Amino acid sequence: MGSSHHLHVALLSSPGMGHLIPVLVLGDRLATHHHLKVTVLAITTPAETQFLKSHQKSNSPIDIVPVPAVDVSGLIDEKTQVFTQLRITVREALPQVRSTIAGLAHRPDALIVDIFCTQALPIAEELGIPRYAYHPTTAWTATLAMYFQVFDKSITGQFVDRLEPLRIPGCMPVRPEDMVDPLMDRDDQQYREYVNLGIEYTQFDGLLVNTWEELEPNTIKALRENEELRGVVKVPIYPIGPLKRSVESKNEGDGRDEILEWLDRQPAESVLYLSFGSGGMLTAEQTAELAWGLENSQQRFVWVVRPPCDGGPDSSINPKLEGGGGAAPDYLPEGFLARTKDVGFVVQMWANQIEILTHPSVGGFLSHCGWNSTLESLTNNVPIIAWPLYAEQKMNAAMLAEEVGVAVRPAVTPTEKVVRRQEIEAMVRTLLQHKEGEAIRERVKKLKVSGEIALSKAGSSYNSMCELVKDMEARMLTKSREIY
Repeated sequence: MGSSHHLHVALLSSPGMGHLIPVLVLGDRLATHHHLKVTVLAITTPAETQFLKSHQKSNSPIDIVPVPAVDVSGLIDEKTQVFTQLRITVREALPQVRSTIAGLAHRPDALIVDIFCTQALPIAEELGIPRYAYHPTTAWTATLAMYFQVFDKSITGQFVDRLEPLRIPGCMPVRPEDMVDPLMDRDDQQYREYVNLGIEYTQFDGLLVNTWEELEPNTIKALRENEELRGVVKVPIYPIGPLKRSVESKNEGDGRDEILEWLDRQPAESVLYLSFGSGGMLTAEQTAELAWGLENSQQRFVWVVRPPCDGGPDSSINPKLEGGGGAAPDYLPEGFLARTKDVGFVVQMWANQIEILTHPSVGGFLSHCGWNSTLESLTNNVPIIAWPLYAEQKMNAAMLAEEVGVAVRPAVTPTEKVVRRQEIEAMVRTLLQHKEGEAIRERVKKLKVSGEIALSKAGSSYNSMCELVKDMEARMLTKSREIY
């Protein structure tokens, strides 16, 4: 790539492991495949500090500079939504971010910020460096965010009360029940924060998206060619995915071998893995219905269970909960573990997701459709039962089920109504037993291959990243000419 060896890029990450990990993965990619010097500025709370220490030791090609988050407890209360909290946390950290960048021994030639750090735009302007934003999920959710300023001005009333979907030019319409969380209540601060985020996105020199041409061909084409859409969204789009982490950093020996040994004994593609991500919680009633649905389906499963979110019992029970072994949590139906001990493996709180999804006997993933988990599933040939809970997950579920055809989803939105055992049983059987499941599996296998090709030399995402590096170099040269 010639002179790119000299390019120094700073990546800015907002707090939270779900935000930090995609930024580190992007940084690794830029450093190892495109030979850039990469510094990650991570706005950190104590939770991430520990993780960063271990990451620094793992001979990573990137430098990590923690930017301690400011205490914002005086600016928020118990009603402040997570989206708003993150935007406020980043706003308060900006002076610190600015002085950290200014204090780097080698000033960066470009700044790439994650989804919650778009407010750092003026810092890049002030330092006179090119600026890019990284949207770690789909092109469709990025498009809604950027085009939403039009709906904000033209539509009155609450968006959730609408009967009509939101029509984004050239893209799949967004149904009211699938909207992202910040749009649920127009009077909540997170609504305004979301509108501003979308406007900020359009002001960057480029937008990197963790998707690939073959996964979202229509949306990506619309972002590049649809005149009505381009009138609002002028920012160049760089699909650079599927970027995902290779291994999960967690203490070895957390019952990990038991799960893998159990999986080794099951037939290929016969096991359903169930997990709702690090923040996903179900009610006690829904947990029980899920248990009955699994049991009635008579299919094999590995289920990462958590105590219910409606004040369920204490979770400090024996974490190794293999069929019948250990104390049964009292939020599972009476006798469930004993009755399913030959077909199911229940583990409490945490399991190594990547190790499980890469195991050949796993044939389905009942998932909250967080984008990290979705990519881990699709790139390992595992079709999905979509069970969205929060953030943009309902849009992900809609896209996977309707546009891409690699998921089945319940008729009701799980956050609105309880999904009953009959429907759960039917979805599990569809994926693991029926003809329909085979067709879904074939589509997933094609996607996995297209994702691998996209990232390989001369693939669409690889080329997109090369274009991005070229754009940075060109802007850097223009800047240096202006200076001299």
